[in-house]
Amino acid sequence: MKRQLAFVLGGGGARGALQVGALRALLEAGFYPDILVGTSIGAVNAAFMATQGINLETIAGLERAWQDAMSADLLPANYLWLSVRVLFNRPTISHAHRMQSFFIKHGVGPDLKFGDIHGVQLVLIAADLNAGCPVLYGLDPRQSVLEGVLASTTLPPWISPMQKEGQLLIDGGAVSNLPIETALTLGATEIIALDLFDPRGLTSDAPGFGQFVSKLLITVAQRQMELELALASARGVPVRRISLRGKEPVLLSDFRHTLALIERGFALANIEIARWQVEGQPLWRKWLNQFRQRGLLKQRINP
Repeated sequence: MKRQLAFVLGGGGARGALQVGALRALLEAGFYPDILVGTSIGAVNAAFMATQGINLETIAGLERAWQDAMSADLLPANYLWLSVRVLFNRPTISHAHRMQSFFIKHGVGPDLKFGDIHGVQLVLIAADLNAGCPVLYGLDPRQSVLEGVLASTTLPPWISPMQKEGQLLIDGGAVSNLPIETALTLGATEIIALDLFDPRGLTSDAPGFGQFVSKLLITVAQRQMELELALASARGVPVRRISLRGKEPVLLSDFRHTLALIERGFALANIEIARWQVEGQPLWRKWLNQFRQRGLLKQRINP
């Protein structure tokens, strides 16, 4: 069977900057994907890579796009007020146009189709609330990449659900925040998953309905991930999951920490890559490294 390495990019709003640093580390270490699967902010990063090229120059461009997002106010921080207006069916300013303009500015134009992408297979995840299932953008080469990115990032209360041909589409994280199952469906034989889930920003000790909702969201997201990891294990497909978290919790809408998160994602990924390399060594080499670390062998010895 032909080796098919998939990068799976999970959702997490502004924490997506961590993935940018991790992607740089992976490419520098020689990991290049055959398949890119993304949901929510992971769909944005995946689409940028797939359309611009899988190389370090593209990562530099992605870093610049994230720096631009710091001042673009893509997800305004007054989400509680927006939520109240949605609950009471009051009209509010839609931020979908702002997101669309941002994506077009950074290379995901309205005429770009999935069939125009070469060298890697790109699939983006949205959620259909009417059918209660994922919607995969990218299986049809005639589909719009921009529509796929917009559907995958349609996150209430900032952006109203997208209605299309009987579908009610929202952010793909609602059904799969780390879409490992999709990568398996596409034929991945190895998976590297960049996981942005961080319950620290959701939990609260204050009693009330907010605490209940937070814990519900955490439970659903964790259960989704466990089931998809278990499915990969049952099919014999190895998954290397990199848990990407900031030193402190970062809200979905808080893009102020972008630069620090990029650097942290780079550092965290490099730690994991080094661990993979050690795990892949023969047993005698591991023992030799342990002896060296303990000062039992001189560095001039070359195994």
